[in-house]
Amino acid sequence: MEPFTQLVVQAIRRIPPGKVMTYGQIAAHAGSPGAARQVARLLHSMSAKYNLPWHRVINAEGRISIQDEKGRCLQEQLLRDEGVEMKGAKVDLTKFRFDPGQDGF
Repeated sequence: MEPFTQLVVQAIRRIPPGKVMTYGQIAAHAGSPGAARQVARLLHSMSAKYNLPWHRVINAEGRISIQDEKGRCLQEQLLRDEGVEMKGAKVDLTKFRFDPGQDGF
């Protein structure tokens, strides 16, 4: 596994229940701030294999990026089950964003 991929997997695994991180935030933490799309691809291809909490990763606007309605509803429900509040389809990042530097990683 490539170093960037390892760091992405580690970052996603460490997002605690009730918190979220953005694709770009994970990419920056893994050393490639412009690689948000690569994080999305890795998340899509590796979530099942590595049992990643994929539902805790959202876009920079605080929205779920999944286009498929069933998948989007599942992600929203999983987040709500962990206590993440959503207004419409948006998470308040000031309240629910996990900051590895500030929150301890």
